Amino acid sequence: MRDEVTEETGETRPIPNFDDVRIAHERIRPWVHRTPVHTSTTFDSWIGASLFFKCENFQKAGAFKARGSANAVFSLDAETAARGVATHSSGNHALSLSRAAGCRGIPCTVVMPHTAPKSKMDAVRGYGGEIVTCEPSLADRERTLNDIVDRSGAHFVHPYNDSRVVAGQATCSRELIEDVGSLDAIIAPIGGGGMISGSCLTTRSIAGTTRVYAAEPDQADDACRSFHTGRIIPDDAPDTIADGLRVSLRPLTWHFVSNYVSDVLLASEAEIIEAMKLVWQRMKIVIEPSSAVAVAAALKNRTLFSGQRVGVITTGGNVDLAKLPWMDTA
Repeated sequence: MRDEVTEETGETRPIPNFDDVRIAHERIRPWVHRTPVHTSTTFDSWIGASLFFKCENFQKAGAFKARGSANAVFSLDAETAARGVATHSSGNHALSLSRAAGCRGIPCTVVMPHTAPKSKMDAVRGYGGEIVTCEPSLADRERTLNDIVDRSGAHFVHPYNDSRVVAGQATCSRELIEDVGSLDAIIAPIGGGGMISGSCLTTRSIAGTTRVYAAEPDQADDACRSFHTGRIIPDDAPDTIADGLRVSLRPLTWHFVSNYVSDVLLASEAEIIEAMKLVWQRMKIVIEPSSAVAVAAALKNRTLFSGQRVGVITTGGNVDLAKLPWMDTA
């Protein structure tokens, strides 16, 4: 019998296992990239570790979210799919779900805060998604989304509190471990916890000694506070440059975070911007601020990772080129 978590509503949600990851990997194979792993002698020397950057910034739609979205969309039966899909998202899940829906030929409606980056809104529309804007709070996102689902009958694909989404995200760390071998640790950004949950699912299944660290902006530190108090502490509308991490944990992702994450590491806004800039300069790859949180946390915690083999998941590269963060700090 499959394990379940209980939602605030009293409903239960299945916890994915590694069989779900294997199925997801085959299901999404035609629709996503197997992204490359890059290394950097410069970053290795700064941290004193061997770093392996899993470059989801090169993923379809520019973010790891393409994995979970594709798995969710292509797992729907024909009748459900015909009604379309809907979600709420500040960006990468929005454009990834829009792309997956477009690949399947079904409609997609996305609730986005009006503060979401223009580049991500443009991408959603480019993939054929319809945008409904809302105020930048989780409560307003969910209220607006519920109205849309009630009117249209569209199938809600949660950005992270969804077993299909977590199983899809888990394929990322599976590829990383297959490509580089054993790792002492994996570090990835955390907002709602979909990527971190997928990383925990993979490591406990095929790499049990690999530690998983979540990286979070200190101006949106609800996951860190939740981790250290032992219960979910939501933050409705945190203010951080890492726009993809402005959401809070939910019961499914909390299950993985509370049971399998080694620690939640914080980075300041200045550290996030500097890490993003260094990756652009030294590695010549484009990452967005949310991705840079993991790099910033690695740089800040050199002693924690010194002498180890560490996977760093750069989760996305969707950047508004007209508003690069260091332009305001130059």
